[in-house]
Amino acid sequence: MSLMSYKLDKYLLKNAKVYYPESKKIKRASLLIIDGDIKDMNYQGDSSDIETIDCSSFVISPGFIDLRTHIGEPGNEDIESICSVSRAALAGGYTRICILPDTTPCIDSLDLVCYMKNRIKESLINIELIGAATKNLNGTEISEIGLMSKKGVVAISDAHKILKNTQLIRNVLEYTSMFKIPYFNHTEDYDLSSNGFTHESKFSTEMGLPANPYISETIAIYQNIEIAKYVGGRIHIPNVSSEKSVDLIKFFKNKYSKISADVSPNHLGLNQEEFVDFDAVFKISPPLRSEKDSLGLIEGLRDGTIDCIVSDHFPRASESKESDLLNSKHGVIGLESAFPFCNKILSENNFRIEEILGLFTLNPSKVYNLELDSIKAGQPANFNVIDTNEKWVFKEENIFSKSKNSPMIGKSMKGKIKYVLCKNKIHSFD
Repeated sequence: MSLMSYKLDKYLLKNAKVYYPESKKIKRASLLIIDGDIKDMNYQGDSSDIETIDCSSFVISPGFIDLRTHIGEPGNEDIESICSVSRAALAGGYTRICILPDTTPCIDSLDLVCYMKNRIKESLINIELIGAATKNLNGTEISEIGLMSKKGVVAISDAHKILKNTQLIRNVLEYTSMFKIPYFNHTEDYDLSSNGFTHESKFSTEMGLPANPYISETIAIYQNIEIAKYVGGRIHIPNVSSEKSVDLIKFFKNKYSKISADVSPNHLGLNQEEFVDFDAVFKISPPLRSEKDSLGLIEGLRDGTIDCIVSDHFPRASESKESDLLNSKHGVIGLESAFPFCNKILSENNFRIEEILGLFTLNPSKVYNLELDSIKAGQPANFNVIDTNEKWVFKEENIFSKSKNSPMIGKSMKGKIKYVLCKNKIHSFD
């Protein structure tokens, strides 16, 4: 599969269904695009010299936003570079991604933020940075949070490294509250999870696999929220995997407004049964849990307890996923497959397409206070053209990431990204 990119000079996207996130409405429009900007939303003039795309069967949506994307640059560009992650993002409809700080060296200082800002200037998509909570992600000394915040990082976190020191968590939340950005901590109690990578259940016992109980997550969530409440900080709960966690977050959201949460496609549509063949491609953190947990997460999205969906794109070297389960690393890629997989799962659970698109656009923009691209005359043309009903099967050839560690290969999808317009270019996939 190839990505084809052209300058967005003069295009007419005719008779499209345009999704407006704020009103959650879809309306017909014909968009005239000239030199990367939307000139007219209802163009009816002569189109003989305009590249015209019939969009009567397609939905136009603001570009998707991913709040948590792992990459390898700097330090491990062979696993994922800024260039390759941009292509993977475009294939999934993402025009804005937020890079986690677990690079080599990690993004823990003003110098590293400035370096990365310079590196991402020419990327095909918009890229935001997340600053590390502690220096070198070591969990012992606070990083340059103030300086990084002033330079524009959108959140603070040690990525998948757990910050265990509760006094440091408090200090980090006090700093982030000063700059009005959220902090998130990987929600896992290491002592309870005890290196388990499957959900603690009858299944894990029968399979003889090291287990991780749901309380390793709920206890960590409870601790982080209580500290955030005490200092008045904004806390984001990443990668919710348990129905019990949804209940806990819902309880606290009714008492404290500065809480948000996200979920990955993996936990929405996959479960512990994937481990029946002992395949390490399904080894993620937190682990895949029961089908009942997946249904609880879906209900958490429905009632707003969980705010949005993130890809949790985590590229790995092939050898790190090809060893046995005990020695293989956690993490899977997900940018290319996140929307079509979730669209399938959620539409089967009676979500309307307007609700699903909101989980990839408006909702994540609110979590990090990011600007959402507007689809209206006078604005840059940054949006997706989607066949929301096309059914297909995800294959390795659909992967644009340098890494191929996807749990979605062979899975059924619904919805296909046809075109992505971003930064004065139109991208298509063939």
